[in-house]
Amino acid sequence: MGKRIVVVGGSAAGPKAAARVRRLDQSAQITIVQKDPDLSMASCGYPYYVGGFFDDRRQLICTPTGVVRDPAFFMKAKAITAMTATEVTEIDRQAKTVAYRNLQTGEAGTLPYDKLVLATGAKPLVPPVPGSDLEGVVTLHSLADADRLRQIRDAGEVKKAVVVGGGLIGVETCEALRLAGISVTIVEMLPQILSFLDPQLAKLVENHIVEANGADVITGNAVAEFVGRDGKLEAVRLQDGTDLPTQLAVVAVGVRPNVELARKAGLEVERGIVVNQFMQTSDPDIYACGDCVQVPHRLTGRPVHAPFGDLANLQGRVVGENVVLGNRATFPGTFLTAICKVFDYAVGSTGLSEEAAREAGYERAIGAVCVALDKPPFMGAHPLVMKLVADAQTGKLLGFQCVGPGDVSKRVAAAALALHGGLTLADLTCADLPYAPPFSPAIDPLITAAHVLENKIRGLYKGISAAEVKAKLERGEKPFLLDVRGPDEYEAMRLDVGEKLIPLGALRGRLDELPQDKDAEIICYCKISLRGYEAARVLEANGWRNVEVMEGGVVAWPFEKVTSPPRQ
Repeated sequence: MGKRIVVVGGSAAGPKAAARVRRLDQSAQITIVQKDPDLSMASCGYPYYVGGFFDDRRQLICTPTGVVRDPAFFMKAKAITAMTATEVTEIDRQAKTVAYRNLQTGEAGTLPYDKLVLATGAKPLVPPVPGSDLEGVVTLHSLADADRLRQIRDAGEVKKAVVVGGGLIGVETCEALRLAGISVTIVEMLPQILSFLDPQLAKLVENHIVEANGADVITGNAVAEFVGRDGKLEAVRLQDGTDLPTQLAVVAVGVRPNVELARKAGLEVERGIVVNQFMQTSDPDIYACGDCVQVPHRLTGRPVHAPFGDLANLQGRVVGENVVLGNRATFPGTFLTAICKVFDYAVGSTGLSEEAAREAGYERAIGAVCVALDKPPFMGAHPLVMKLVADAQTGKLLGFQCVGPGDVSKRVAAAALALHGGLTLADLTCADLPYAPPFSPAIDPLITAAHVLENKIRGLYKGISAAEVKAKLERGEKPFLLDVRGPDEYEAMRLDVGEKLIPLGALRGRLDELPQDKDAEIICYCKISLRGYEAARVLEANGWRNVEVMEGGVVAWPFEKVTSPPRQ
């Protein structure tokens, strides 16, 4: 008789662990116990199903060849028993059994195990405010949630919706509902959406949601109450007293790991189920993986909850190998690499933000914002706004963020691998990345970001963020703002904050128009601040001592700008 393996949870990590067990041990007796009626769901695809990117819901539970992953599939293809709509209610660690109950029939029983795998996932957080139980207050966490929202979308009766939470799922849900013609307002308690981003980049994404796609975004405010009549939602009341009339509220404020079963069994639990590098719990015969566990951040060593589908699958593979072969495979942790689609933008991040790096003890962490095109203009280029962070003392790469309509995924993937490899800024400045005009410029944008940060660290220019410039102006300070673009560019779009236009080509001949006090603060910029950097070098060569470059230029300025229609 083969080893008895029981897997609790059948979404991502659990089936991956079970499949790995079967490939390594054809004699093992494997049972998956899944509380939901479905198995191996592509939950990250739910917003896109709701948004109408595809119509056949079976694609969320199918193999790449189109076979539905139901209990019959698991038995025929993998000789794995899958019990759906069945909840594990208790773990007896002494007897090495789990008790279960079928949620449809009430049938109860026990399963013996030699090794137990907990892949119990997470559950959505719902604000503890009045009215949370009203009809029309929903989440987007399960396939049933996706079905309900898709039905709402297809019915066309809902005209206004509020998305509570401006994280990854919140912005993806906003897009899905806007594509259905529904008026959407995102409400985020924090000062910005997408809190893992630098505030400047997050504001650029917010602008894209509002200005280009017609949704509303409210930050720095939270839900105080869901207001309804006769059991149905009619409005969302915010903490400042504002009422947002709505027929639908999608709560997307995050998830909490499902640890109740583990805690009840006496396993060690903190932010999630505590596991070692082998994904083994405090009980050597019980492993855990997926959204129910905590894992170390690879730059800080601190435990984090990282509920990402890719990590769940990777952890499941490690667990499946270790329950068969002993503790050989390891999961080293996460850099919290993430990417999402926000209408025509992509938003990606890996590692630490500048602020998070300093909070984690990297006192010399420094970052720089820059803008580059994802390919040459003659190949249909799109801009990318990036921020690269490194330790100024050691050169160690700490984080990278990228937003915009260009190819974000390629740059974030390369940056994530750079973090995995422990590369330094110097390594990245001469990285041998693939180049051809259909795919990238001669110097890839990620390498451009490394060059900009290297120049900043070496003192070849003094960078200042758009937020710092705005704050100076709001405090009544009067730095000399030097726009070195061409007149046509200035006419089409400008900051309109008292700047002086002197095109770069004319600058050397018009130095008398600058403050003659060589200690006066001068801030140079252009469209992306490449010419701004060159202007700063010119000024420094002519004796000015307090010259700064506004990082990212006009493209990365996330605040109000003045635009003019093109001349006919």
